[in-house]
Amino acid sequence: MMLSTKGRYAVMAMVDLASSGHGKPVTLAEISDRQEIPLAYLEQIFAKLRKSGLVKSVRGPGGGYLLLRPASETWVSDIIMAAEEPIKMTRCDSGPSGCMKPKTRCLTHDLWEGLGAQIYNYLRSISLEDICDKRLRQKFPLTGPQIMVPELGMVEH
Repeated sequence: MMLSTKGRYAVMAMVDLASSGHGKPVTLAEISDRQEIPLAYLEQIFAKLRKSGLVKSVRGPGGGYLLLRPASETWVSDIIMAAEEPIKMTRCDSGPSGCMKPKTRCLTHDLWEGLGAQIYNYLRSISLEDICDKRLRQKFPLTGPQIMVPELGMVEH
């Protein structure tokens, strides 16, 4: 699964809001500048985040956006789902219709469905506070043999 730009930007913007807001509204222009995300794209994303009850807007001078829930209770999975990013690995629609003709499941359906569930559970276990406080390595230590992670190079697994 490749998370789309919309999902990545939504998480990046929410982490920025959680780490820089400190209870005061943050403008999308500030987030846009710091995270190098186009302002028009952020406006679209924040409309969805607001509709999902993750943020609220404050109008007028000194206005911007605030988290509606504490960072410790705002989960990465909720942000991605609010941005309308499905967390699934199969090509199937939900339900018994299957992904092949005539309405059967492909041989690897359970494999990909299980992987999607693992990804969702992982993202559901990470709060904005975890990211802001840099607790991901503590919560999910990399141990064992080394693996290649494109962004990090060789890391212990």
